Amino acid sequence: MNEINAPRIAFQGALGAYSHEACLQARPDMVPVPCVTFEGVFRAVREGRADLAMLPVENTTYGRVADIHRLLPKSGLHIIAEAFVRVRISLMALPGVKLEDVKHVRAHMVLIPQARSWLDAHGITSEAASDSAGAAADLAVSDERSVGVLASEVAADIHGLDVLARDIEDLDHNTTRFLLMSPKADLSRRAPTMMTTFVFEVRNIPAALYKAMGGFATNGVNMTKLESYMVGGSFTATQFYADIEGHPEDPAVERALEELGYFTNMLDIVGVYPAHPDRHPS
Repeated sequence: MNEINAPRIAFQGALGAYSHEACLQARPDMVPVPCVTFEGVFRAVREGRADLAMLPVENTTYGRVADIHRLLPKSGLHIIAEAFVRVRISLMALPGVKLEDVKHVRAHMVLIPQARSWLDAHGITSEAASDSAGAAADLAVSDERSVGVLASEVAADIHGLDVLARDIEDLDHNTTRFLLMSPKADLSRRAPTMMTTFVFEVRNIPAALYKAMGGFATNGVNMTKLESYMVGGSFTATQFYADIEGHPEDPAVERALEELGYFTNMLDIVGVYPAHPDRHPS
């Protein structure tokens, strides 16, 4: 692939991070662009240094990704697809190191508890690193032969480390959901099952949220996510982030959104996109 002319996709983290793996799975034809922060990901797309953004929003084990729902509405980008990535944890070490040589591992603080049973069974201690892929990069240029890293196998491939054990996570359903975002919205109906994501702020009247949600229930629209977050430093200015199944032009969705409008000060659609096959596995 000619990387100079190839389309580019930005993600938060170092090369070899799980977000990088999500990019490789969802858009293998695009060149991954690592960014230090989520804001840096959005900025890379807005400034034209990347064509798309890949953002994690929630994980089946540790819940939502901090700050991401607050950042999405004001990013200037639109959701065009979702991706589900199984978090497979690999233990990696310097070339030639054997499993019995590893006494200590480093990984992101979220990753270590997800492999706690395996680590305890092998008598391996652990410490938190700011970034698992970054820890792999640091290990690759060190001479620490008793130290390993827990990360995606992609990190081992990139940094020339040996994988000593695979799939050591305690839970085999550990999955992260990612959103693929673009500066251009795509509202077309391009799959049998569509998802719509929107943010709204309820009016300051009694039972506003209850009334706002009533339209989805009475019209049989499945709401798969509802998150709240405060804005502007006020305890009364609460905004909500919601995912529903359906397209805005579906009669039931159209009626539900119309009813929602009666009880909100603000309603913005962040994206309309196909439901990923893993959302409803057969």
